[in-house]
Amino acid sequence: MIYLILAVASSAAISIAMRASEKHVKNEIAMFMSNYLVCMALSFGFMENKAQFISTAGSSGLTILLGGLSGVMFLANFLFYKYNMKHNGVVMSATFMKLGVLVPTIMAVAVFGEMPRATQIIGILVAIGAIVLINFEKDALSEGKHMLFLILLLLLSGFTDSMANVFDKMADPAQKDTYLLATFGTAFLITVVLVCTKKIKVGKMDFLFGALIGIPNYFSSRFLILSLQEIEAVLVYPTYSVATMITIAVAGVLIFHEKISTKKMCALGLILLALVLLNV
Repeated sequence: MIYLILAVASSAAISIAMRASEKHVKNEIAMFMSNYLVCMALSFGFMENKAQFISTAGSSGLTILLGGLSGVMFLANFLFYKYNMKHNGVVMSATFMKLGVLVPTIMAVAVFGEMPRATQIIGILVAIGAIVLINFEKDALSEGKHMLFLILLLLLSGFTDSMANVFDKMADPAQKDTYLLATFGTAFLITVVLVCTKKIKVGKMDFLFGALIGIPNYFSSRFLILSLQEIEAVLVYPTYSVATMITIAVAGVLIFHEKISTKKMCALGLILLALVLLNV
């Protein structure tokens, strides 16, 4: 359970760092390039046997393939989210992206044969209700004109999150560092191409906040994989999602002095209930 708690803390730290970067970062792609560069360096730095990695890279084909696919999906998910915000509004886009937690949860049951208990099923349903409640606002439906794009965002977000469990079940978990290096290395190369082709200038603040985001970004992925080795995915993913949401909400009040509406208080109450039910 300690790895899941650390994954939640790291994931929340990403959102906090991104929130802090809003007034300072001019080019998000440049920031993400810096972020992935730091993630790559950490992936290699935490690798237990670097010499073995170099000598066995050719025999780690499945791990590298899954990592490369994960890296592509990481960045595609971000870009598609930005596209949806433009066409469907922030509220609907955020709601459907967070509802992507349904995909790895359903996949854990349908593909990998994990079976949640009755209380956990109720907890998952409560968590879904909380996600909708905390993100949904009046007139949001009128903004969501391109429903197909929203559904695709849900699926892309969900399958991106699912990659850690796919790696854990299909590849050698001992090669997690190779998987993470391939994931962040692929995303880094794509962002480099985007920066070069679009001739984006990388400012100091873009690089600084990218590096700041990269540290928790790496550890959230690492700890998520480690938690999947100890706990069933059907429990890990919904807990990871809703616990991150409540951590971010608390940080918003304490750090950014945000006010929580009655609706959000009710949603946070549901999240706490969901956490209890998921872990009973």
